[in-house]
Amino acid sequence: MIALPIVGVSAVDLTWRSSALSAEQSLSRRIGAADARLEATSLGTAIYQNPAADRYEPVGGYRDYDPSKTKQEDVRVPSVLPQGAQVVQDSHVSARVRTTHGLLDTELREVDTASPLVEGLFTLKRGRLPATAGEVIATDSFLKESGFFVGSELTPRGAPRSYRIVGAYELPSALKSTQIIAPPRTLLAPLDQALTRAGGQGLSVNDSFLVAVGGDGFTWNMVRAANAKGILAVSRDAELHPPADSDVPLYAQQREKGTADDYDGSSTRAVELTVLATVVGLAVLEICLLAGPAFAVGARRSARQLGLVGANGGDRRHIRAIVLSGGLVIGATSAVVGTALGTALTLGLRPVLEEYLGLRWGGFEVRPLELLAVALVAVLTGLLAAIVPAVTASRQTVLASLTGRRGVRRANRVLPVIGMVAIASGAALALYGALSGRGTLVVAGGSALAELGVVALTPTLVGLFGRAGRWLPLSPRLALRDAVRNRGRTAPAVAAVLAAVAGTVAVATYQHSTELQARHEYVASLPAGAGMLTNQEDDRYKDLPAAREALAKSFSLAVRADVDRVVTGKPSCDSYSTEPGCGRLEIITPPENRCPLWSSKNGMSDFSLEQTRALRKDWRCQEQQSRQPRGTVVADEKLMTVLGVDDPGAAAALRSGQAVSFDRRNVKADKITLRVVTEDAQGQGTPGAADEPKGVDKVLSVHQVPDGVTGYGIEVVLPPSAVKAAGLGTAPFGTYFTLAEKPTSAQRQALAGRIDRIGIDAPVKIEEGFQGRDSVEILALTIFAGLVTIGAAGIATGLAQADAEADLKTLAAVGAPPRVRRTLSGFQCGVVALMGVALGAAAGLLPAAGLRLTERHALEGLIAHSGSNEIAYVPFAVPWETLGGLLVLVPLGAAVLAALVTKSGGALARRATG
Repeated sequence: MIALPIVGVSAVDLTWRSSALSAEQSLSRRIGAADARLEATSLGTAIYQNPAADRYEPVGGYRDYDPSKTKQEDVRVPSVLPQGAQVVQDSHVSARVRTTHGLLDTELREVDTASPLVEGLFTLKRGRLPATAGEVIATDSFLKESGFFVGSELTPRGAPRSYRIVGAYELPSALKSTQIIAPPRTLLAPLDQALTRAGGQGLSVNDSFLVAVGGDGFTWNMVRAANAKGILAVSRDAELHPPADSDVPLYAQQREKGTADDYDGSSTRAVELTVLATVVGLAVLEICLLAGPAFAVGARRSARQLGLVGANGGDRRHIRAIVLSGGLVIGATSAVVGTALGTALTLGLRPVLEEYLGLRWGGFEVRPLELLAVALVAVLTGLLAAIVPAVTASRQTVLASLTGRRGVRRANRVLPVIGMVAIASGAALALYGALSGRGTLVVAGGSALAELGVVALTPTLVGLFGRAGRWLPLSPRLALRDAVRNRGRTAPAVAAVLAAVAGTVAVATYQHSTELQARHEYVASLPAGAGMLTNQEDDRYKDLPAAREALAKSFSLAVRADVDRVVTGKPSCDSYSTEPGCGRLEIITPPENRCPLWSSKNGMSDFSLEQTRALRKDWRCQEQQSRQPRGTVVADEKLMTVLGVDDPGAAAALRSGQAVSFDRRNVKADKITLRVVTEDAQGQGTPGAADEPKGVDKVLSVHQVPDGVTGYGIEVVLPPSAVKAAGLGTAPFGTYFTLAEKPTSAQRQALAGRIDRIGIDAPVKIEEGFQGRDSVEILALTIFAGLVTIGAAGIATGLAQADAEADLKTLAAVGAPPRVRRTLSGFQCGVVALMGVALGAAAGLLPAAGLRLTERHALEGLIAHSGSNEIAYVPFAVPWETLGGLLVLVPLGAAVLAALVTKSGGALARRATG
């Protein structure tokens, strides 16, 4: 009972300390053994950075930054390297590598693995380092995904030669990364030359430089000199010995621009300490709530022995000392056992945790003082749990102790009042913290106070539960009556279950609400489970049918919709080409359907803030988020099925040769205007606005889908017959599809390999839908709450059986069936679990609501400060599935488990004589 929370707290402490990297360890994984890592930024101009090099901005701020006046290639890292510095170039690029299955997206990297400066960047697991051209090492994750092993040969796509894998390694902070390392100038340069000779696009290599300068290292002054030339520097000296804030130009610029913020992480550390204190506090609370009744029942069962002590001259001090000594011994034993088990558990689960997190720990760090504090908590809670039973036992008269008479105790009338006041004060404090912007600490404090108030009200609430007993059958009525009559042991057990369930419900509700917000903000490119194959090389349109067949052979397709594009010139021209003989097709929006915010001469600056907000509600100004490359496509009714369009009129329109529109701003009187803009069409047709291109207009009959039906970036779908009637041509563009079965990683690699052999760049995108955070956290919390609930309810049931042994023997004596004992035990456990879960579920909603209100207040302030008209969407949603599992499954499981482990019969005992 006392050791189990100590196991958890000690394991959490060891895991937290071991997984947290020190500044030196973090630098070792970023810059190896070098003094600094230098790399050119994409800004192409002088920058300011912070000492940790995780934030930077151009000199003057982003508001005054003009990208058109800068060139990234003008920034050269070698120009700032000190004389005599030792330098190792580290280059990497994303590419595709041929595997046993097909093609796999991989990071290719070149670095001198024999240099002492790279020590710490990676860890060689087996094999050896590459020594000559043609040798590489690969991460374990790459070997697992590709099907290769040490000794295999691999070939990057487009490479002139193959490379032998001579070793396997891992990146300590990115265990799941697929990466290959080759010696300098043996992989990337030959691959780039081969791709260029083949007429393809060369590699876009990212270069950084590991630098060792000796002496005092790469000082902050050297960092600022590098920043002046547009170079970002990760400096060991600057991070381990950061300069004063007054010497960091970035901070001064942010304060001047009004963009300064707290980047020192103090708020994060405060939240971490609050969470840690809360966990320890809950552990102590649960120990006292559960161990206190256990000591009370133990003292009651030992009442005769304690009475004999009093009969032989012992006074109240001796009786208190006996009970307290038992608490001290049990607490000390629990401390030793719990700490040892927690250490063993952490060591045993370390490989699993590292693989799951994708991060190697910096080591196994044991802080004796912290573990000693945890052990002292166990000893202290053992003593605290024994105080009330010791005082109660010492107050019993010798006669009452020897005869086993308990007397009658009146209900405490002050405790419910204190509980109500604590609930009201805690709720008010949490609400104040949420709406005033005081932060999560105030919300957490108010929530904890309210939860303690519910704990104080638990005895009264248990009494209210007892009123339902009149409508229950015999066994549950007896169980509920016993729970109410013995609130001294029932209320603490219910409160312990309440505390565990409240924490789980709070975290589950908060995470469910944030996931709902992220799901709302997510923009899908297709319906979940659908996919598309698109041609990225319009001049290779003749190879697209072969790619479509490769798709059909590799994946199990449910619906396949081939899509073409409209050709306004040569079929090899894309929609944005300006070459002679090429053109484009544009959708013309009628003037009356255009949004004033976008069509006005000066845009939104022509309108006041109130006018802008009002116009944003206009249907003409509703922004459509799109991730598709085309607005107009040519397809049949199968495309409607893939896009999930449930409008029967859309499919019927395409079958009858009528276009389908997904944006009603383009439609006027059931017609849509498409303008063909070509080199030969300039000066012809009806000119539009001054800034509109001239061309030949094609007016087509169109069916407008209902509002709310999205085309996922497609604005107009043209049937082939309508395109032919308009005198336009088509060329293959891609394929939209739905899947009968989800493809595996090997199948995806195989498809990529087949398309690569065809010689066309046609990537395949499958919409996975919104990918929420891993539900393992919620599952673990639910299991934890279930175990604590069942454990607390089981302990309460055991105490009830020990305390009510006389009643059970009386039932047996009057002829009650043997199953009554088992049924009564099950209902006793279930009643405690149900009451605790119900109260905990209610108590856990308050902190989650407070945190969400805090975030909503902060987001609304940020939106108002930025001048945006966006409406803050910060929902508060209850995870009904989690609550349902806790409210139904946990009490039911506790009841069944208690019934199974309880003996059906008990031996009759001779009645004790007074």
